[in-house]
Amino acid sequence: MKWTIPGTVLQIRREDADGVEGLFSSMFLAGGMVLSQVASITGLEPYTVQNWVKRGFLSPPQNKRYSMRQLCRIININMLKSALPLEKICGLLGYINGALDKEDDDIIDDAALFFLFVKLAARAKQLDDPAEWERALEQALSGYREPVPGAKARIENALRIMLTAWIAARMRSSAEQMLQQL
Repeated sequence: MKWTIPGTVLQIRREDADGVEGLFSSMFLAGGMVLSQVASITGLEPYTVQNWVKRGFLSPPQNKRYSMRQLCRIININMLKSALPLEKICGLLGYINGALDKEDDDIIDDAALFFLFVKLAARAKQLDDPAEWERALEQALSGYREPVPGAKARIENALRIMLTAWIAARMRSSAEQMLQQL
């Protein structure tokens, strides 16, 4: 059964979620992505991405090309916007990565954050027990090296919030579909 990678329109098998990083890396072999490619992967309108750049939610593309880090920031915002207001999403991303339009103050690369999230989201059906959430978070962050004290705790908190918001958005969508069938 196909599973949609959170924040994108791309489908894979849920059990292949650990390979998403390799899939994304292969998309960047020729360099960055142009806006139309970003829009195609995320399902967003190009003007939405441009607006997010203008509002400082991410750094501007270099030579009209978006890096994997920028694409993953866009995807992170896209996947959370169904459950949280943009200002709250930006606050969450700023909590772990400082100024959103700069990358030199980040405690985790946006791509690394996204790939960690995908691994957790793929297990979401197994995460109905809070203790299991903690084990999954601990396992996902086992190789993470803190650039500053407290960075790992910040990322754990952010991933908990992201996963909760993503699950809430999926439940809301399911409820809306059920209502339409009445």
